[in-house]
Amino acid sequence: MSLAAVLARLDADRVDALDRLMELLRIPSISTDPQFKGDCATAADWLVADLTSIGFDASRRATPGHPMVVAHGGEGGPHLLFYGHYDVQPVDPIELWDRPPFEPALEDGPDGRLIRGRGTSDDKGQLMTFVEAMRAWVAETGALPCRITILLEGEEESGSPSLVPFLQENADELRADVAMICDTGMFEGRVPAITTMLRGLVAEEVVLKAASRDLHSGMYGGLAQNPIHLLVKILDDLHDETGRVTLAGFYDGVPELADEIRAQWQALAFDHARFLGDVGLSEPYGEPDRTPLEKLWSRPTAEVNGISGGYTGKGFKTVLPAEARAKVSFRLVGSQDPEAVHEAFVQHVEARLPADVRAEFPLGHGAPASRMPTDDPAFETARKALGEEWGMEAAFIGSGGSIPIAGHFQDILGMDSMLIGFARDDDAIHSPNEKYDLRSFSKGARSWARILAALSGKG
Repeated sequence: MSLAAVLARLDADRVDALDRLMELLRIPSISTDPQFKGDCATAADWLVADLTSIGFDASRRATPGHPMVVAHGGEGGPHLLFYGHYDVQPVDPIELWDRPPFEPALEDGPDGRLIRGRGTSDDKGQLMTFVEAMRAWVAETGALPCRITILLEGEEESGSPSLVPFLQENADELRADVAMICDTGMFEGRVPAITTMLRGLVAEEVVLKAASRDLHSGMYGGLAQNPIHLLVKILDDLHDETGRVTLAGFYDGVPELADEIRAQWQALAFDHARFLGDVGLSEPYGEPDRTPLEKLWSRPTAEVNGISGGYTGKGFKTVLPAEARAKVSFRLVGSQDPEAVHEAFVQHVEARLPADVRAEFPLGHGAPASRMPTDDPAFETARKALGEEWGMEAAFIGSGGSIPIAGHFQDILGMDSMLIGFARDDDAIHSPNEKYDLRSFSKGARSWARILAALSGKG
């Protein structure tokens, strides 16, 4: 049985696989800092050489920024596109690291051995789980299990400025039956999962302007309009007493959960009291008829992210400010239209403006939500294979955040994505002392081997 041999090969090759990961981790491929441009190119070249050694036709592709790595291999069966990124976050503040961030090492952790260093979890460790699975397939069977294209990005941590043009220019080459994205994690670090819902985002800034200058509150207070008072009222009106968003048409396109997905989420036994308690809170907020996971994953939100105006320095200055501003974000689900949400927000503000006050909207951009077809048999096949490796039922879950690459794959390449990763909540990605559990690395590779066997019919 080929899968059993591949899994045995992965187990036997754990030390060498870890050595390869450590070598990649030592390359300081920080995409946001120009002084590391050469290191990003080095990381891309390292991956090209490694993929070539497995049998892929791999190449480094130039972009206006850091290079892409593209590789092709295998034939027959489904055509899969695997996406990951080799760039990493800056290491600041360096003084909070317990060891040099680009000198990775194994350590003992509360749940077993772990790999410490920048990029261990986000995303080099995750990326290499897939590569090691491919290596084992070739070593044991002489071939990849199906047709596979690999796309590795070098600018994910700096906003992916080259990604959309690259996808557009190379769409025919990259288009596949389904994409595999590894830049995610397990539910609460314990339950294997496929993320199938990603919330979209609309980011807004509103500035209310009243008097021509800041006014003395003793001379003008009680007579002149205070834009902070007005802004606070406008923002408060974004929600009703139940926590629902009041923008006109805001819930257009918001779907209800399928019964089978709701049952999977209930089976996760999410401890919202602990989740809130970890950040010093106790009481859940929001729509009272929705479960905590629904609020986090499948319901849209409106949140005030910042508000300013007037004097906020030390001491006291008794002024009526000439202007007040706020930044507001909306997380979207289903088929909510970002442009419609933007227009509704503008109308919400302007409808509440009295004489002598005008509003400006210097920032307003957004991206829609992504929702994957869990009724596609391939998704259920992958879910079952994932659960077999971890000895428990895997779940289709949502994500409160936004992962733009999944939307780009849908919009530009016309394909859905399976978001499968093995990170844990305590991996400290983007922070000092980032780590990746050794168990996640080894079982992650075994998971990919099982998923590919199931999807290609070679189990």
